[in-house]
This record gives sequence, structure tokens and C-alpha cells, in this order.
Amino acid sequence: MSAPWTRFAALGDSFTEGMADETRGDGRHRGWADRVAEQLARDAAPEPFWYANLAVRGRLLPQVVTDQVPQAIDLRPNLVSLGAGVNDALRPRFDLNGVATTLERGTRDLRRAGIDVLLFAFGDPGRRSRAMAPIRGRVRALNSATRAIARHYGCMVVDFWGVAAFDEDRLWDEDRLHLAPPGHELAARAALDALGRPDPAWHTPEPVPGGSGAGPLGHARWVARHAGPWVGRRLRGQSSGDLVSAKDPQWRVIEVDGPQTTG
Repeated sequence: MSAPWTRFAALGDSFTEGMADETRGDGRHRGWADRVAEQLARDAAPEPFWYANLAVRGRLLPQVVTDQVPQAIDLRPNLVSLGAGVNDALRPRFDLNGVATTLERGTRDLRRAGIDVLLFAFGDPGRRSRAMAPIRGRVRALNSATRAIARHYGCMVVDFWGVAAFDEDRLWDEDRLHLAPPGHELAARAALDALGRPDPAWHTPEPVPGGSGAGPLGHARWVARHAGPWVGRRLRGQSSGDLVSAKDPQWRVIEVDGPQTTG
């Protein structure tokens, strides 16, 4: 199928950076956004397809809107994905009105620049983890605001809320926060569905084989390797992305039948 987009910029945090997915030739994670760009490049062929990924792990929504949205507008894309807000919901204090207003400002600025925008309503964190259940109400409320913003500004939405497909443990990295490669593949299918490449089966994919890391030993490993360091960074006022830069801050051409080159 043909596609109207030839310049795609992805904005956000670790979800869009591609954390815990397989690595590319440059050592950076691939992620769902790279996968979407590759498919959109096939749809756009023989026209060249340009891709930038400005997302950085650990970023809060105000940082994404303040830093990444202007950078994206300067690149003059015709499609932008904007996915952030879960990190904000994980903070001890969460200002829903402030976060929603910030998301609306970023969306408004992108739409005023004539850019098509893809937003995200995130999944229920309490479906898989009792430890994450306390922020369920925050995520639900932010999702409601996101859908309202999307309707007002004419944006597309990837809606993960209530989708049982992501309950499968093997879709997630051992840190329980980031998607594993199969999860990024499923997220890419969901995004492409929202972009007009119908794939209703993404809600109920084939089960991914493999065991679960749940149980007392698995939980103990998770606390030692992931929960403990995460709490430590919060206490020190640090972010996992403090020393990380965007993996694709400038356009690069996605080659459909050959290696990818910078542009």
C-alpha cells in the first residue's frame, strides 16, 4: 500500500528509544519505532523515507515537550509519534492537570506546524504487577486526557489500555518495565494499525513460547537487579538517561532493500 508519510520523527522516553529490544549495528536498541519506520519506508517506496528518533530514556513529559518537540518541528517531518507520561506517573507526586496541559501544548504545536501526530494511551500497569497497581488510576486518567486531546486536534491514537495481549510475560524484559523484542514487535503492529495498516489481530497474537520469571526467586532477582537501583536513582535525583543522547537526532534514510545510511 502507498503511504502519505516520508519523514517520521519519534519522540518520547525509553519506550520509544527502544529499550530492551535487540540492538542495531551501531549498538543502540532497535525498538518499535524503528520497526514502524522500516514498514513505512516499504510503503513509501520508491520514494526515499527519512527517520529520526529523538527519544531518551527516563525523560518526563515536560522534558519531551520542551526539548524534543521543537527539535522535531525544526526537522519538518510529516509524521511524529509522541509517547510519554508513564515516568511522570511513577513519581511520588503527579500533577494530572499539569501533565495533560503539557501534552496538549506539545500536540498543538506539532499540529499547527502541519504535522500528523500519533499519540499513545498506555496499558494498565496493574494487570501484570501488584507493585505497579498504585499508579493504575494515574495512567487511566492520563489516557482519558490523551484521547480527548487526540479528538480535539485530529490525532491518531495507539490504545493499549485493557489489551490482554501484553499480559504475556515473555513480551517484557526482566526489569518488568520495558518491552522485550516480541513486545516491541507487537507495539509496532499496534502503531501501524493506528496509522491505517489494518491489523486487528494485534490484540490477540499467537502466544509467545517460554516460561515466566515470576515466583519468589524471580521477584528477588528483580528487586536486586532493577527495583533497588531504580529507587536509588530516585533518592539521588538521577535519571537513567542523564548520560544518554538521542540515537537518531538527525534524519537518516531507511533503505528498504539495503543497508541504512545516515542523511
